[in-house]
Amino acid sequence: MIGVDWGTTNLRAWRFGPGGAILARAEAPEGLLSGPPGGFCATLLRHCGGWIADGEDLVVMCGMVGSSLGWAEAAYLPCPADPALLAASLTSVHVPGARALIVPGLCCRDAAGRPDVARGEETKAAALIARLGPAAATLVLPGTHAKWVAIGAGQIRGFTTHMTGEVFSALSSHTILARTIAAEAPHDAAAFAAGVVQAREAAGLLHHLFTLRAAALLDGMTPAAARSHLSGLLIGAEILVGTAMAAPPFHVLAESGLGARYGEAFGVLGIGCKAVQGDVTPEGLFAIGALL
Repeated sequence: MIGVDWGTTNLRAWRFGPGGAILARAEAPEGLLSGPPGGFCATLLRHCGGWIADGEDLVVMCGMVGSSLGWAEAAYLPCPADPALLAASLTSVHVPGARALIVPGLCCRDAAGRPDVARGEETKAAALIARLGPAAATLVLPGTHAKWVAIGAGQIRGFTTHMTGEVFSALSSHTILARTIAAEAPHDAAAFAAGVVQAREAAGLLHHLFTLRAAALLDGMTPAAARSHLSGLLIGAEILVGTAMAAPPFHVLAESGLGARYGEAFGVLGIGCKAVQGDVTPEGLFAIGALL
């Protein structure tokens, strides 16, 4: 079996052996927006064609490849949904010599009836379900659009999306705060923790944000410290809302440095969490493909 995680900027692929062991892998900056229109099959064959020629006849893909911008739109399934339903709802595309399928996204509504969507995160959740079985948990997926995914009884019960990463980028690059925040700076653990603690204060996030500007003018906050403080403030605010809406235990995906920051913030807030190490996407792809 071949698994592919295909986003707007990158393509990652794995060749699986028995039990999901990764026999080979490929990665390239050839996302959906970089190739010619209709060039998806050619791109896939360029990176995985050798594996198909060697006899791998099943390709399972996830990510934005199944969006309206991708190869074929794989419709959003409503929650709750389990890995078996994901496997039964795959969208087929033509690849010579192989059965090629795209994992659908998910949709749900929050307690107030507001809509939410996910694409790619359902595959990560399938990996955690494979590990935990019917146990209930909340999977925290840091990123540009962070996801808090509730699982239980072997199902993805629902999720919420938080634009934490994108808001950090916008605030630190395109607002008045950009004047007082270093574009690149090493992590400052003390400044980050101070931001997390501030997120607990009752004045509200919009006021807290401007205090960064004032602290630079009056208290000597350095641009490097301001960057970590802003990160802590936003991640802290997300965790406070997320833990109020979701149930423990909280499993934080720690596949990048951003996951480590979330772990720090949970610790500062005195909320327990468990780090999920490594890249779980290939594990999720194999779990879905194994159900076919």
